[in-house]
Amino acid sequence: MSLPAKQEQVSPDTFLRGLWQENPVFVMLLGMCPVLAVTNSAINALAMGLATTFVLVASSTLISLLRKLIPRQVRIATYIVIIATFVTMVDYTIQAISLDLYNALGAFIQLIVVNCVILGRAEAYASKQRLGATIVNGLGMGAGFTIALLCLGTVREILGAGSLFGVPLFSANFQPWVVMILPPGGFFVLGGWLLAFNWYRQRRARKVMAQQGAPVHGS
Repeated sequence: MSLPAKQEQVSPDTFLRGLWQENPVFVMLLGMCPVLAVTNSAINALAMGLATTFVLVASSTLISLLRKLIPRQVRIATYIVIIATFVTMVDYTIQAISLDLYNALGAFIQLIVVNCVILGRAEAYASKQRLGATIVNGLGMGAGFTIALLCLGTVREILGAGSLFGVPLFSANFQPWVVMILPPGGFFVLGGWLLAFNWYRQRRARKVMAQQGAPVHGS
């Protein structure tokens, strides 16, 4: 018999953790399929980020409310059914709002069902925590995922198409880097962002250690 999980008190860190310490893309490297596939433009990246955030928060909310009623033996299957329900809602909503956006995102909307970010938060957090902490944490993780997608989508669209959210940024003489809106461009830009993110994290950690008087490796 497992011990009950310790209930987390809602604090700014409950939200900010998803932006920094546990960023789904830059730290945990989850959900890489949509990160690489749909970030060839900023609008696609934003739409996928918001769709994923909605599904994450909505499914986590319902799972937290039902956590004491869901039998442990069928919890994963139950989580998938709940997540799939909200993904279907998002799928039809995007299709009704913009067919062009729906076609651009393609099958990756439906694949939100198997996004490790959502199922992982359902199992590791929502099924163990109260409603308030679950909603705040879900919003933080969703915001972190959306920001990461936007970081990739912005760079790829600017360099690959010379525009941002469809608005041209350069003169007609600009020569787009076509590779940036192709699949290899996703890997190049993701690698660059991971390098920058980890460099900044290490630099910040060394600064904190120096302020505390601890020895800093590599200094």
